[in-house]
Amino acid sequence: MTTELFYLFLTSVLLAVVWIPFIYGQATHVGPLTPKEYVEGRHAEVPHWIRRADRAHLNLVEQYGAFAGLVLVAHLAGVHDAVTVWCTAIFFFARVAHAVIYVAGVSVLMARTVAFLVAFLALVVYAIDILVSFEWAAVSAA
Repeated sequence: MTTELFYLFLTSVLLAVVWIPFIYGQATHVGPLTPKEYVEGRHAEVPHWIRRADRAHLNLVEQYGAFAGLVLVAHLAGVHDAVTVWCTAIFFFARVAHAVIYVAGVSVLMARTVAFLVAFLALVVYAIDILVSFEWAAVSAA
């Protein structure tokens, strides 16, 4: 397994567990859903950290697709270098930081936005590295 695939695996695990604080918060503050709430959703007031936990999960869902796509395209295209390794590591740790900062409600120095932008920039650099490493001659010959 390449380092990039390992970080894709870790990010997948993060995605699979980052919803747990939201579910825990809902269960402990409001209780289980009623049959009506399964259909219409829950509109009960909950502490801010619970809503932030839900948004942290949704935010990771939004970036996960791009990350997974880039890692898989690079892997299939044989693009594996220091840039791709660093980008996957930076993305993963920035997303961990983003989730923790978001749920905790840290507002110092726009830390959540900084963590998001670091992860986003890692995706941009990753995509550029794939483009410049791609074998364009093979595509034009086909």
